[in-house]
Amino acid sequence: MWVPLILGLVAAQRLGELALAQHNTARLKAAGAIEIGAGHYPLFVLLHGSWLAVLAVTTPWTTVPNPWLIGLFVLLQLGRVWVIATLGRFWTTRIITLAGAPLVRRGPYRFVRHPNYWIASLEIAVLPLAFGQIWIALAWSVANALLVAHRVRIEEGALSERD
Repeated sequence: MWVPLILGLVAAQRLGELALAQHNTARLKAAGAIEIGAGHYPLFVLLHGSWLAVLAVTTPWTTVPNPWLIGLFVLLQLGRVWVIATLGRFWTTRIITLAGAPLVRRGPYRFVRHPNYWIASLEIAVLPLAFGQIWIALAWSVANALLVAHRVRIEEGALSERD
């Protein structure tokens, strides 16, 4: 009962975020923004989609999740909302840069660079662990770390022009 409910909520949230990201991306591009590093974007879609799919397929639907880890996951969702709200119209799931736009230095960006990547990395580990799926947490965390390291290098290069 808990597995399909929680995974369904996470999938719905992610789909809503993708719609918002596409909307923001279109608006930014219409204003003259450009996308950097588009080639690796499908790998992120594959990583996050397969993460949820493997959780859904391999986790017995009668599994009772660890309430502390679900609580931590909920806190991470609040962090996601904070990041999205802080970036506002600049939040996307792609690397989109608009010449002349100032870098955001408020909200979670006061404390850490790339907070969304930190939050997503923790989510990728915490949700499977909440269902006792240690191997999913490990495998997808390693894959995510490699992909995020590549993406941060690209993003830092794009942002360095605006620092």
